[in-house]
Amino acid sequence: MDIKLPDGSIQQQEPGATLADVAARIGAGLAKAALAGRLDGTLVDLSCPVYDGATVEIVTNRDPEALGILRHSTAHIMAEAVQELFPQAQFGIGPAIEDGFYYDIEIGRSVTPDDLVALEERMAAIIGQARPFARREVSLAEARQLFAEQPLKLELIDELPPDSVISVYQQGSFLDLCRGPHIPDTSRVAAFKLTRLAGAYWRGDSDRQMLQRIYGTAWFSPKDLDAYLERIEEAEKRDHRKLGRELGIYTMDERAGVGLPLYLPNGARVIRLLQEWLRRDLYDRGYEEVITPHIYHADVWKQSGHYYFYKDNMYFFQVDESEAKDRSKVSEYGVKPMNCPGHVMLYANDLRSYRDLPLRFFEFGTVYRHELSGVVHGLLRARGFTQDDAHIFCRSDQVLDEVVSMLDLVDHIMETFGFTYTAEISTRPEKSIGEDAKWAFATEQLERACEAHGLAYDINEGDGAFYGPKIDIKVKDAIGRTWQCSTIQVDFNFPERFNLTYRTADNSEEQPWMLHRAIFGSIERFLGILLEHYAGALPLWLAPLQVAVIPIADRHNDYAFEVRDALGRVGGRVEVFDQNEPMRAKIARAQSRKIPYMLVVGDKEAASGTVSVRERKEGDLGSQPLAEFSALIEAARL
Repeated sequence: MDIKLPDGSIQQQEPGATLADVAARIGAGLAKAALAGRLDGTLVDLSCPVYDGATVEIVTNRDPEALGILRHSTAHIMAEAVQELFPQAQFGIGPAIEDGFYYDIEIGRSVTPDDLVALEERMAAIIGQARPFARREVSLAEARQLFAEQPLKLELIDELPPDSVISVYQQGSFLDLCRGPHIPDTSRVAAFKLTRLAGAYWRGDSDRQMLQRIYGTAWFSPKDLDAYLERIEEAEKRDHRKLGRELGIYTMDERAGVGLPLYLPNGARVIRLLQEWLRRDLYDRGYEEVITPHIYHADVWKQSGHYYFYKDNMYFFQVDESEAKDRSKVSEYGVKPMNCPGHVMLYANDLRSYRDLPLRFFEFGTVYRHELSGVVHGLLRARGFTQDDAHIFCRSDQVLDEVVSMLDLVDHIMETFGFTYTAEISTRPEKSIGEDAKWAFATEQLERACEAHGLAYDINEGDGAFYGPKIDIKVKDAIGRTWQCSTIQVDFNFPERFNLTYRTADNSEEQPWMLHRAIFGSIERFLGILLEHYAGALPLWLAPLQVAVIPIADRHNDYAFEVRDALGRVGGRVEVFDQNEPMRAKIARAQSRKIPYMLVVGDKEAASGTVSVRERKEGDLGSQPLAEFSALIEAARL
């Protein structure tokens, strides 16, 4: 039989040949490097037979999906080690994830750090034995028999259609329910480490049992593993929760509730600086600021659809609106999880003409969403947060230009903070609303906007919102991590549900197009990302405290306060460190607070009207006239 290779060449193979045989025919080096393969684009094991006319590709560690295969296989190796050390263990699921893998397991007691050491030792032994991953297909009845002692696996099996054929994999003594593919044998795992422990509800349901989630990572070389662990160590130093405490940015108090940050003065100042900086830019770009309520009557959420599709993520409460003691009237209200309904009602507040469009409303609107307590993570995943939200109402012929303008704004913001970014267009999901023609037009406009802007993009099939396609912006920070921030969405839902119209040039009524956009996204989340990106050392214009004035002795305090007042007059944020402590301790304290500049003043500086300047990274910059340094601070003013 004939098969086709990626370069277009044809290779002849005997009936029953496998992908491993194909790799061996090509060369010994490829056979040794082969991990898996593709048959007509589908990932499969090397043991999979090829067929006549198939297009065959051999997957090595250079393939983009290779690490995922390696990590999924390592999750199975970890599960086998767990089974050997804890024979009573019950197994949930064990997928590969970004940078690693995990497995959800129930063993009857808490897993400890010492257990992780023992598991790593057992995993190393399994890897050294080069145990092959063997795949076979079984019926539902056979699967139930094989996993009779594994109730979590049985639950998954029982959800499959009655005529299903199920694949299982075995390496050593461990058998798992799995689609695969896997590496040929355990020896292909060159470097791994178990990284942390967590709890996870089975199937993500808080009413189900809590399982132990064991995380790990796997790489094709010890060098790659070491580099990853160094990045993790650096990330821990940059953890915004740690920096938020040390720099007095925010706190969390259990009495307030889970996921509800309380901002300290430094954090409030940074938030306001970010908002004012963006607000000024948005006014220049033709936006108009609006303010909308934090709660709405439940009827609004019913009209928008949130009451039916998003209610579990919202907070609802009852209000007694009785007008008299003998007459009871109770109404239901919901705290807003997004700002869209208010902006829609403001649009509908007046008659709109085609001449009024585009109409660009923006708001720094605080919203609240019921996130599970297990996924709340500092500022990065909170229950209460503020969005730099905007909604643009426009004609169909304006959609392209409006999206291009939004991408210009994305550029401006990301360049300001030193982020590089990529774009992804998410297309129509299976469950969606709206006409095919509108979906096609909207998706085309997003693609054309990216092309007009010179922005490369990937297509994320089927991951759009139910009401329209979107562009997601993913930024890369100083240590190479990727974050989801900005989003630009086209919406068919709200204009239809709220009967929005505008008067056309020929005096007819048409429905406007509605665009959602958030550039920071959640300001809380963006601040958390900034803290980690800059390792807490925010740029001069954004630093809550820009200058610490450090008098050498008490007799220099008067001049220190003169310096503070002079810098304050040009908009500087300045504090005098006049505590009774050594100068080196004051400098160390300013460094720990990541204040951009320290000005040391003594007899010489007081007499000459100068300051001795220290920069937080570069150290001593020498003496400068106060007026010269004041100009530097004034230039950083918003």
